[in-house]
Amino acid sequence: MTTKQKQIEQRVNNIGNYIIATHSTIRSTAKFFNVSKSTVHKDLIYRLPEINPQIAQEANNILAYNKSIRHFRGGQATKNKYRLLRLA
Repeated sequence: MTTKQKQIEQRVNNIGNYIIATHSTIRSTAKFFNVSKSTVHKDLIYRLPEINPQIAQEANNILAYNKSIRHFRGGQATKNKYRLLRLA
């Protein structure tokens, strides 16, 4: 295994563990690790199941939950935006 492959494997494990520990979204995880959302998604969906299936399953459960409530988060963000505009 090359050094680059080891770095990718370590990043994938770190991303999986971070998602599990913080229950964060793909977007906030990407920002934390300074990579793109596409990279985080590819790491979680394609690479992590090959490296560590147990962590992959837990992370996918969290991602499924985040996806199921995203319309609430969007509505709350819009509500906060206009509330702040009204106060200004």
